[in-house]
This record gives sequence, structure tokens and C-alpha cells, in this order.
Amino acid sequence: MKIAPNFKAFNISAKGMGFEKKRMDLIAENIANLNTTKTENGSAYKRKFLQITNKDSFDNVLKNEKLALKLKTGSNSHISKMDEVDAAPGKKGGLSQQVMEDKNVGETVYMPEHPDADADGYVEMPNVNVVNEMVDMIASTRSYEANLEAFNASKQIAKDSLEI
Repeated sequence: MKIAPNFKAFNISAKGMGFEKKRMDLIAENIANLNTTKTENGSAYKRKFLQITNKDSFDNVLKNEKLALKLKTGSNSHISKMDEVDAAPGKKGGLSQQVMEDKNVGETVYMPEHPDADADGYVEMPNVNVVNEMVDMIASTRSYEANLEAFNASKQIAKDSLEI
């Protein structure tokens, strides 16, 4: 979601809110499948989480001669090459997201009457812990709110600059 080329703060906050919304959706899916013992592939539901990675490390961006931020004096653009360091998708140095599946095995519970029980009467439960999911949901909500506050602050700055 790109808002305007001149308002990078809006784009950064919007990208952060997008990541946190996706993270909250995955947490809600995990909680909804807390008791799902059999999925399409025949095994118990596996917890999903969002992995956000930077396409290029901060050190590499600073070391790269083309992308180095150089201050100029007497020019309208005091920081050159800023567009290349932007966190927009598809650009070098941007962020990417990937939905990952937790490979840990869930708890096995003895329930011989359960339809998904094995020959010994044990059922593999999903590897979802409600307490951990709620803690992650609270952290994600706080991160979303922080990005929203940053977005509103940027909006107020832009509004105030128009009143000058």
C-alpha cells in the first residue's frame, strides 16, 4: 500500500500496520484451530506465524557506495539516494513477509474414543498454546497502535506545514 511518493513516513507506518494486521489474522486462525486434530493433509493443525525479513542488511546498505547516504550542502536534496533505501516492496533493502508453519509436534493425549486416535488410542493435538497466542496478540495490537500513532503524527505534521 503506497500512499504518496513525498510522504515516506505514511508508507512506513502503513506497511507496519499491514504486517501487524496479517500477524493478528494468523494468531486468530491459530486460536480458532486450537482443537483441530486433522487437517487436509491428515495431521494435526500446526501453528502459523509471520516471519518478516529485510532483503538486505543495514550494514550492506551503508557499505554499498551507491546507496550510501551523503549529506550535501547548498542543494535542495540534502540526502541523496533516499528513494533507493526506502522500504517499498521490490526494492533492494525492502521488507518481505512469509507465513511460516511451526514444525514442533503437539501434545499427544490418550483418547481412545476420538475418531482421529491411532491404534494405541493416542491423538496428536495442535501445537497451539492459547497463553502464548494471547501474549502475541497483545504485542501485535500494541505495535499496530504505535504505527497508527506515528501515522497520525505524520498526518498532523503535514497538516501543520500547510498552515504555514
